[in-house]
Amino acid sequence: MSRRLPVYLVLDTSGSMSGEPIEAVKVGVETLVSSLRRDPYALETAWLSVITFDSTAKQIVSLTELAAFQNPSIIANGNTSMGAGLSLLAKRIEAEVTKTTATEKGDWKPLVFLMTDGGPTDNWQTGLNDLRKVKTGILVACAAGPGADTTILKQITEAVVHLDTADSTTISAFFKWVSSSISVGSQKVESGQKEVAGLGELPPPPPEVSFVV
Repeated sequence: MSRRLPVYLVLDTSGSMSGEPIEAVKVGVETLVSSLRRDPYALETAWLSVITFDSTAKQIVSLTELAAFQNPSIIANGNTSMGAGLSLLAKRIEAEVTKTTATEKGDWKPLVFLMTDGGPTDNWQTGLNDLRKVKTGILVACAAGPGADTTILKQITEAVVHLDTADSTTISAFFKWVSSSISVGSQKVESGQKEVAGLGELPPPPPEVSFVV
């Protein structure tokens, strides 16, 4: 089996995402998948999983090749259990990503895109500690709208982006950027046998998406 590039979308589906934001996330995931299916590099290497967190965390799509990916049902309600989301992400990476052994190369390090519109309502540090025990590639955290807490996200990852609003235009722009970032990651591992090492290697974000420094 060829080495896969695992991609995990970790999405806030708490009550504050109800209405336009959650509808935009659904469309964003659908657009991302259809766009990646047109990219021969991504089709060859990228596998996608979706994890959501509200009052609990759930993996609503296990790690799946793009050709077989079915768009999940995403509903917004409850609190923002980001810590539970990070813990579940760590568990699923541990279970689903093939490790490199003495005799063969495992999967590439997972790309992770985390999106939230608020601050965590549970112990996010516990989730972060769990996540630090597994190997990931670049983890990009997106603070969607004015209510998102970038100070906490900066403690989770260096790579934090901010959306001024959580409306359909802005969220759509973010998912298009994620799609092109996954394409770049796929191309790098397929052609150069190298992983994306930092934000500087990803495509420049659209005007709606700004880096938090």
